[in-house]
Amino acid sequence: MLLALVQARSLLVLGVVSLFFSQILALSVPTPRHIDGQTPFLPPQGERKHRSGVLPPLRNTVGWVDPRLNGGQFLDYTTDTLGEPLNIIISSESDPDILTESGMQTYIKSIGFSRECLGLHYGHIHDADLGDGLGRKPEQFLGRQHYFPIIGTCWESIRGGHHFRAWRQNGTEANSGAWFLGASQEMDSSKNHMIVDDGYNRGRNYIVERATAGSHWRGMWWKAEVEWRDGLLESGNQGVNHGIEQDGLVAILTVHRL
Repeated sequence: MLLALVQARSLLVLGVVSLFFSQILALSVPTPRHIDGQTPFLPPQGERKHRSGVLPPLRNTVGWVDPRLNGGQFLDYTTDTLGEPLNIIISSESDPDILTESGMQTYIKSIGFSRECLGLHYGHIHDADLGDGLGRKPEQFLGRQHYFPIIGTCWESIRGGHHFRAWRQNGTEANSGAWFLGASQEMDSSKNHMIVDDGYNRGRNYIVERATAGSHWRGMWWKAEVEWRDGLLESGNQGVNHGIEQDGLVAILTVHRL
């Protein structure tokens, strides 16, 4: 009987000591924070996925509005169940002319892109919901790599290369004026323009590299700054068209006129 009491007392003491040290350790480990210092880097347990992202929707972003605040997402709608990542945002803090469609058409020529071959669209039209109150809306235009003058984008349609789809966030619920791009690198027409391995990351990086290096077109010069954001997209291939993995990073470009 005495031995049993001693053992019980020992277990109680060990339990109290263990609880004490667990509380000390919890206080000593800082809560991870997102780069803006406001949003926790890890969302609450059980809420790891927020639409297409991992972080909860971000508020008070400068030059763009997180589509997830109003039910949108960072995957477009290629089908009803699969989409491609909106992996570049051109902030509305950019050169005001770029925020217009005609100005954007001029700018993309400076970084090696142009409208589709002979102004004709080939392939499937994608929708995107930017959370701006307009719901799912079709791409405003598609830019293809412009290999050489006049019919350079026709060669991209045949040979494959880099391209992007573009939507502007301009509805009444989020009228930021920012451009959201879904960039990728695709195979040639004989393979039905299938996205290459790592094609979403490659397509995004190709545009970012050219924009940040500086560009010009007919006497106009631009240079972009980039901010990388994680947590807006979930890395991997869940819900991603063609099952191709991507790293989950979104490039926020601010393009300055020089």
